[in-house]
Amino acid sequence: MAEYKIGTVLAFGGYSWRVLTIEKDMALIMTEQIIAQREYHHAPEDVTWADCSLRSYLSGEFYDQFTESEKKRILPTINKNPDNEWYGSDGGEDTLDTIFLLSIEEAVCHYFSDSSPLLYNPGKNQRYWFQRKDRNNYQREAYFEGYGWWWWLRSPGRANRRAVYIHGDGNIGIQGNGTFNYNSNTLHPVTNDNRGGIRPALWLKL
Repeated sequence: MAEYKIGTVLAFGGYSWRVLTIEKDMALIMTEQIIAQREYHHAPEDVTWADCSLRSYLSGEFYDQFTESEKKRILPTINKNPDNEWYGSDGGEDTLDTIFLLSIEEAVCHYFSDSSPLLYNPGKNQRYWFQRKDRNNYQREAYFEGYGWWWWLRSPGRANRRAVYIHGDGNIGIQGNGTFNYNSNTLHPVTNDNRGGIRPALWLKL
């Protein structure tokens, strides 16, 4: 296990992954950068992580691209899905996942240093964003096709037709973007697509 340390970037299944934490003989890893753009859900309806189409994709088509030997190293885990801290929207039931997205708590409080005071004690004028001057924003920045881009978390936004995301500058969009149809004229300069990026995460047997 000497080569596995928090922050290490490793190759697995054709992708580069960053080690977020290590527990005994397993590590939580997440793709170093955004690997694709996808909608969170396939229909304009209330949804939680447990039932969204992005979860189905990650646990189905995406998982199935790994070899059998690689699949043996991917450890299923039970994920908690808390309600949105600012808006109280429903996080849904706990889920048993093989491949998943981080929650807002994981992205804010645990794996990119600790910005929990901004999550649990929002300013009176804060409605949609964390502080743009949060010192930990840079750790959450990610790129797709060479350009900074926003990426999904699994947590609900201000309602259950929205999901929380990380902005291209690393700030937290706690109000969320639309899970089905994100209305924005800002398109990725290479893909000409405005959908959110995905950075899958998984627990890997070391």
